[in-house]
Amino acid sequence: MNHYAWDTRFTELFNRCLDRYRAGDEDFTGYYDADDRAFLESIGYKPREFFDFVEDHADHGDPSLGAALLVASVRRDYLAVVMGGRRSDREVRPDELPPKDAEMDGIRWLPRILVKARAKLRGELDPEIMYGCGGDRAFLREHDIAPADFLRAVWAAGDDDAKALAYVRSH
Repeated sequence: MNHYAWDTRFTELFNRCLDRYRAGDEDFTGYYDADDRAFLESIGYKPREFFDFVEDHADHGDPSLGAALLVASVRRDYLAVVMGGRRSDREVRPDELPPKDAEMDGIRWLPRILVKARAKLRGELDPEIMYGCGGDRAFLREHDIAPADFLRAVWAAGDDDAKALAYVRSH
């Protein structure tokens, strides 16, 4: 893989998948060849995870390609720096997420997005869970935080919820 231009490869793949989706092909399982799957694995992405960003962009215009690329960059860096390139074998299931109405210090959705962000960083999201889904985007928009910036803040906070809470409050 060309590490120098991985973002170009990401953009090309995103646009190719977007074209297929817009042409009516909604079965993402046929979107990727062996090289594409190897590329996704190299940046810590699962095929469905990548498709979720394509689908939401096509259907809602949000997240943008730029936002998707920035989120991928944080995940890619976390995989390399913190995880030493080794994948986790754990997977966070939907029933393990805090409820959508859960609050932390009066901030609705924060407990849920914290669990999702930590799992996103580690590559542990079940294919049915999307970091950056509509609910996450509404939360991030309300607090004026870019999705990738929130991931970086969660990375910096580690398991310290108070630090993550302080970051959200600072916005």
